[in-house]
Amino acid sequence: MKPEKRTHRFVIMIMAIFFIFHMATLIYAASIDTFTGEKGDIRISGGTAHIPVMKEVAEEIMTHNPDIHISIAGGGSGVGIKQVGEGLVDIGNSGRKPTDEEIGSYGLNLFKWAIDGVGIVTNPKNKVKALSTDQLKHIFSGQITNWKSLGGEDKPINIYTRDESSGTREVFWKNAISKGDISSKANVVVSNGAMKSAIANDPYGIGYISVGHMDDTVQPVALDGVSPTIETVKTGRYKVARGLYSNTKGTPEGIVKKFIDYLFTAEGKAITAEKGFIPAD
Repeated sequence: MKPEKRTHRFVIMIMAIFFIFHMATLIYAASIDTFTGEKGDIRISGGTAHIPVMKEVAEEIMTHNPDIHISIAGGGSGVGIKQVGEGLVDIGNSGRKPTDEEIGSYGLNLFKWAIDGVGIVTNPKNKVKALSTDQLKHIFSGQITNWKSLGGEDKPINIYTRDESSGTREVFWKNAISKGDISSKANVVVSNGAMKSAIANDPYGIGYISVGHMDDTVQPVALDGVSPTIETVKTGRYKVARGLYSNTKGTPEGIVKKFIDYLFTAEGKAITAEKGFIPAD
């Protein structure tokens, strides 16, 4: 190839890269700039799996426009649905789809912006790194009580679960243990963060958290030979999965609508992916 042709192609490639970068910058500016000149408060509560994304998005918006104030609380999916339905918050997050009864009685609008897996976790010191569905059912029902019978140490199994308003618990209960019993002796924790902390500090504990919350403080446990990861959730190989919803009472307006719209922008999806979730289309 002649030198002038190589130079011409190189110039075209540089221009294309510049154009793509310039367009991405314009898109980002356009989406965040929708909050320019706005004022007001957005109150959010509910599912705890959502919180890392909610906080990051809120920080982006409030940094861009300090006249907007966004408060974020947890409480679980049931709390988010109830509070938004009763007008106590503007957005009620849930790690499960609200029931037809909830949608009808509260007049909810649903916005599914991510897909998440719910993974089984143990302490990193635990030798047990894989379980079958039957073994998991027997652990949580209290039928298997010692790690030794599963190839671990001769120590009692400490079960951790969530309260019944938790969307994470519902997905685990339905998809991981097929609506099986959960022992009354199980320790109940209030959030994904609390679950992760409990397991990280208990060498003989077992629980479940959002795949998006997993880090090296806990050990993911393969279920029927499939590890809970973003990739296995995305491909459908890991079956214990759910949608993440942000719900409003009626059609959202003003900055509440803009907040939800932002979750579906390229920037919002990038934040969702960065926090360990799969952005929904």
